[in-house]
Amino acid sequence: MTTPKLFCFDLGDTIMIEETEVKDEEKTTLRAELFPGMKEVLFHLKENGFKLALVADTRPGTYVNVLKQHGLFELFDAFAISEEVGCEKPDPRMFQAALNKLGIAPEDAVMCGNNLERDMGGAKALGMMTIWFYWNDRYPTTPPNELAVPDYTVRSAEEFLQLVKELQQVG
Repeated sequence: MTTPKLFCFDLGDTIMIEETEVKDEEKTTLRAELFPGMKEVLFHLKENGFKLALVADTRPGTYVNVLKQHGLFELFDAFAISEEVGCEKPDPRMFQAALNKLGIAPEDAVMCGNNLERDMGGAKALGMMTIWFYWNDRYPTTPPNELAVPDYTVRSAEEFLQLVKELQQVG
């Protein structure tokens, strides 16, 4: 295992707390709160030379609004948004869209998300490493198939940062 070059993130219940979303009449999120420590996580990754991509099934305006609200939009090098790509996770085209924009191979990328089937399964089908953000029980917590078994599980931003440091030492 080499140190990853790219960290892909889901948005809802990975970076932002879905229960805090304030939406307009078109269901686009205007603003939302972040999980404790996630802003620092994203800055840490960027400061350590990693590329960042958002791979999310969300409204196009939602990610722009939330990331700009928290001063995070400019940290991301690529966006693969379902309505813009034309499919939803776990379709491998969602993950491939981000990889293609940055010219990074799947084995050099990590998908970080909260949904075992959609985030873990879709990314692993391409050969990406996966990190499950197990913040809550909103989605099933038992993998529905072998592809959906995450490589790593974290329950806090602190655990995630510790894992990143361990991955850097291995690579």
